[in-house]
Amino acid sequence: MDANFLARTAARAENERLEAELIELSGHLNAGEHRFLVLLAEFDRRQGWCDGATHSCAHWLQWKLGYALGTAREKVRVARALEQLPLISAAMARGVLSYCKVRALTRVAEHATESYLLDVALHGTGHHVEKLVRGYRRAQQAEELSREAQQQASRGVEFYHDDDGSLVLKARLPAEVGALVLKAFEVAREVQRREDVPAGTSASADVRPDTPIARRADALAMMAESFLAQSPAALKGGDRHQIVVHVDAETLEHRTAGRCELEDGPSVSAETSRRLACDCSLIRITEDAEGEPLNVGRKTRSIPPAIRRALNSRDKGCRFPGCTHSRYVDGHHIHHWANGGETSLGNLVLLCRVHHRWVHEGGGRIDILDNGDLRFVRSDGRILADGSPEMLSVQSDWTRVPALNRDRGLEIDHKTAASGWTGESMDYGWAVQALLQRHHHRAQDVPAGTHELH
Repeated sequence: MDANFLARTAARAENERLEAELIELSGHLNAGEHRFLVLLAEFDRRQGWCDGATHSCAHWLQWKLGYALGTAREKVRVARALEQLPLISAAMARGVLSYCKVRALTRVAEHATESYLLDVALHGTGHHVEKLVRGYRRAQQAEELSREAQQQASRGVEFYHDDDGSLVLKARLPAEVGALVLKAFEVAREVQRREDVPAGTSASADVRPDTPIARRADALAMMAESFLAQSPAALKGGDRHQIVVHVDAETLEHRTAGRCELEDGPSVSAETSRRLACDCSLIRITEDAEGEPLNVGRKTRSIPPAIRRALNSRDKGCRFPGCTHSRYVDGHHIHHWANGGETSLGNLVLLCRVHHRWVHEGGGRIDILDNGDLRFVRSDGRILADGSPEMLSVQSDWTRVPALNRDRGLEIDHKTAASGWTGESMDYGWAVQALLQRHHHRAQDVPAGTHELH
């Protein structure tokens, strides 16, 4: 027999063995990934990540497992979405659906369309699923009817201060203006994502965990600050864009009761005024017993420009352990100047707004060690290590994945994860129409006047 023929036969048999092993292992990994997502959803629902120093479940994944923050957020989103999609969840648990397909399906799947979408995913590739999902979303958007005239007539913005001093805004905007505002939100959030606070770094155990609503509020504050810093000259008259706080010296130094309020606004806490005073313009006013001004001093900076430049050059961003913020940072007096602390590089550190608030309102503390290093201490006395924590060093054995799946009663072989696509073309237009019909049929069961919250 020809030696070349034998060699080709042996090579073909080895390729087939490799192919079967790859497909089988892919099925095991799919099932393992599903188990991971189930545990992640439970962990997030129980807020197991919320130890007083972790910003969100996504940040915990970044901090503990080394994920990119965007990838971590997507993992959490998919994990929580699967809880409402039992058919897709069960298919992934059996190892027949890959994570890339499930990630796409969970963007649009609902009870009415889940079965149809799952059928497409089982008989198609990831490309088919992604393309169908994009087409379905575009079709849904095109069905929205324009009511521009009514939108223009009902536009408006209302605001008031709540009992706790918070500013409450309510806005109704035409669709195109709303899109512009949401785009600004998106840009602001993108800046926050690039420089987001890693896991292990939140405000305080007593502060409500980070939520999408809270992140929008942070984005709105960033938009306002950016506009005031870069607005046209006509809007920059004098100190028009500054926030003015009136605070008694005694209150600032000893945190005692006294005047501590925003100009033309509500009162703020003494600790908040101390935070704002860390890095601000100062005007000292001497008053008589009746509160009438006797002398008004010159405006000065709590941190002179030269020292601020040196501080920026040294720290290059927030010094809180693991934080990557390099913009919108404050100079913080470790020993406050109101209590006699020096305005010098040895007593200053850059902190982002979240961690500057963590130190003041959150009860955190920064200690200067003998060698000049900084030690960050939680309100409960626990010390945060400087820099990211060590990554998990557990040595993994890939053979444990199939073993664990078998222990859970899963039968996965070389056919389980194989795509059901045999090369036929897909009619995306017909598929989108079928999804819309199912969606509309489901929508008829939703009571009028109810809205889905985002």
